[in-house]
Amino acid sequence: MKRKHMILFAAVLILDQVTKFAAASLLSIQQRLTIIPGFFHLTYMENRGAAWSMLEGKMWFFYIVTVVALIAMILFYRNQDRSNVLVQTALVLMMAGTVGNFIDRLCFQYVRDFLDFILLGYDFPVFNIADSALCIGVFLIIADVFLENKRVMTGK
Repeated sequence: MKRKHMILFAAVLILDQVTKFAAASLLSIQQRLTIIPGFFHLTYMENRGAAWSMLEGKMWFFYIVTVVALIAMILFYRNQDRSNVLVQTALVLMMAGTVGNFIDRLCFQYVRDFLDFILLGYDFPVFNIADSALCIGVFLIIADVFLENKRVMTGK
């Protein structure tokens, strides 16, 4: 792994764990601290499942899926052309997010979530830095697919 990618991985993982620790230390479960009224709150939640608490309590399933996903991401990263910075960065973000939530599952049997946004009147499910890194990584890979399709169609 490139040095800059190792630094990004470590930075995301440390930020994730430090912010989760702070949220768990400062807030009780389901306590909501308003930061920007009607838009952004800190709400500490313990998610015992996957996204939106799906498959709650199925920790062994999450352990297996996480290890398989990490191996796949590492292999995909290693097989990427070094010039494909977008996909490499995306994979590093996704690996850091995966490891961040995996640490929680191993240590606590749940994932600590605390970022709570209300978007256009919808109270979006509470999430964390690891979840954000995963989503940004997926978005970057989708963007790369569209950019590659555009390059192929225009011949550039």
